Amino acid sequence: PPRLAGLTIPGLVNDHSHAFHRALRGRTQRERGTFWTWREQMYAVAERLTPESYADLARATFREMLAAGYTRVTEFHYLHEPEPAMGEALRAAAAEAGIRLTLLDTCYVSSGFGAPPQGVQLRYSDGTAERWAERVGAGPAAIHSVRAVPRDQLHVFRGRSPLHVHLSEQVAENDACLAAYGVTPTRLLHEEGLLGPGTTVVHATHLTDDDIALLGETRTNVCITPTTERDLADGIGPARALADAGCRLTVGSDSHAVVDPFEELRGLEMDERLATQQRGHWSAAELLAIGTRGARIAVGEPADLVTLDTASPRTAGTGADEHTAVYAATAADVTHVVVGGERVYASGDDERIGHELDEAIGRIL
Repeated sequence: PPRLAGLTIPGLVNDHSHAFHRALRGRTQRERGTFWTWREQMYAVAERLTPESYADLARATFREMLAAGYTRVTEFHYLHEPEPAMGEALRAAAAEAGIRLTLLDTCYVSSGFGAPPQGVQLRYSDGTAERWAERVGAGPAAIHSVRAVPRDQLHVFRGRSPLHVHLSEQVAENDACLAAYGVTPTRLLHEEGLLGPGTTVVHATHLTDDDIALLGETRTNVCITPTTERDLADGIGPARALADAGCRLTVGSDSHAVVDPFEELRGLEMDERLATQQRGHWSAAELLAIGTRGARIAVGEPADLVTLDTASPRTAGTGADEHTAVYAATAADVTHVVVGGERVYASGDDERIGHELDEAIGRIL
C-alpha cells in the first residue's frame, strides 16, 4: 500500500447528523436570523425532498463528511414519508460515498407534549409509538425528544439499544416538560427506564445537577454538537461535568452549519473556557479519544484512517501530534481518508464534492 505522508489518526465519528439540514448552510442568517427563521427554512426543505433528491443530497453530504475526516456517521432519521424509500435513500447514499452508517429510525408523533403534528411534521409521524415500533421492528432507534413522544408511549423503547434522544437542547423544552410532567426531561427518561449505557442523549445543554448525576450514575452516553449549538444560540453544555460524572462523550455535526470534527472537538474546550474564564478543561489526547471513540491504529483494528497535512499554513511547526490534530488542524488539512482499507477520499476530490453539493442543493431550493 502507498505510504501516507503526514499525521495519520484513526477515523473520526460523527455521532449525530441530520443529512438534509446541509441544504440550509449559509441561508438561515438573513435579517440576522432567529431559531424560528431557521426552523421555518428547515421545514421548507423537508417538505420539498423526494427519495431521489434526498439520496443525491445525502450522498454529497456524506462525501463532505469523509473529506473532513469522519469515517462513521450516526444519522438521526425522522423524515420518513414515503417510507421505506427515504431510509433506503440514506443507506444507498452512505454505501456509495463509502462512509460507515448507523441509521436511527426516529419516532416523532407529537409537535409538542401531546399536540398533534402539523404541516410537514406529518412526514415525520407514524401516529403512535406503537405503530412506529410495528413498522421498524428491531434495530437502532431514536426518540426525537420528550416533546415529540408522549410519556405514556415511552415504554415502547425500553430495552432498545442503541437508542438516541434529543435532550434539553433549549430551556423552553425543560420548562414545558416541567409543566407537563413535573420533572426535567432527564428525570422523565430515568423514571421510564430509558437511561443507561445503550442510550445516547444529544445536546444535554441545559441540565440541573441532579440531571448530570442521573446521566453519570446510569453511564448514559452524551453527544455534544458545539458548532450547531453555537449556530442556533442554544447554549454551552456541561461537557466536562458530564464526563467527570461517568458519561462517555461523542461529538456530531448535527445541522451541518460546519462539517469539521476538529472544530467540534476543540469547541468542547473553547466553549468551556468562555463559560468559566478558565483554560485546561481537556487534554488534546482526551479530545482526540472522544472524536475517535477511543479507536487505535493497530493490528486487528478496522483500517479507518485519516491523514492530515502537517506542513500547511495552519499546521506547520505545531508538533505533528495530537495537539496538531485538535488545536491546529481543520477539515481543510485532511489529505487522505481510508475506510476498511479502501481509499474513499483524497485532497484532489474537493472540486467534485463541491460540485455535487451545489447540484444537489440547487435541485431542492
